[in-house]
Formats: sequence, structure tokens, C-alpha cells
Amino acid sequence: QRAFLDYTDMSQAKAVLESIARSYGQRLGTLKKVRVNTISQSPTKTTAGTGISGFNAFYEYADKMAPLGNAPAEACADYCVSLFSDLTRFVTMQNLMHDGGFSSTGISEAIVEAITKTSSTEAAQ
Repeated sequence: QRAFLDYTDMSQAKAVLESIARSYGQRLGTLKKVRVNTISQSPTKTTAGTGISGFNAFYEYADKMAPLGNAPAEACADYCVSLFSDLTRFVTMQNLMHDGGFSSTGISEAIVEAITKTSSTEAAQ
């Protein structure tokens, strides 16, 4: 996972939730055959999210980085519902990425173009 300025508190909270999912996944899987997972969603425009300093820039950055763009909240809801399917009956104790590929992308062409454009503009001045 990546670290982002002004997002450290939320990053720490999410890390705790992922740890809880692994611990409870072990316990509840063994005792009750219950699956426990977490989902890491793309940056999503919510009341809480937009309260983060620099959120709009982060949102645009993630959208340009992800090969499929940011996943909308509605698509994340669909993804959550799919986890109730028997097709995912052996998926447990995982942090599942739902981010359009953002978490696995080093750098995208869109970001390279933006940096090149900025560098060219600065050099011309």
C-alpha cells in the first residue's frame, strides 16, 4: 500500500481493519465457516473523503494512474455483493483491491504526459 500525506490516520485505521479481518477470518472460518475480507476501494468522492486536504488532486492522480480509472462507489457495492456468491466461497482473510489497477501500477502514460507537459512549461519560462 502507498503512503499519502494527510491520509496517515486513515491508513493506520485501515491497517488495523485488515489485521482484524485476518484474525477473525481465522477464528470464524474455523468455528463457523464464515468468510471475512476487507476491500480497498479507489478514492471515492464522499463527504468524509472530500474533507481530506488535497483530496481532489489525489482523486485525479489516482484516476490517471489506474488503467481502468477510479472505480465508482456503485461498482464497489456490486463487488461486495459478489462476495456473497458461492463462486467466492474460498476467499477469506484477504484485502481485496477494487481500484481499477491503481495499487499495481508503477506509473501511467497519463502521469508521464502530465509531468512532461509541466516540465516543458517550466523550462520555457
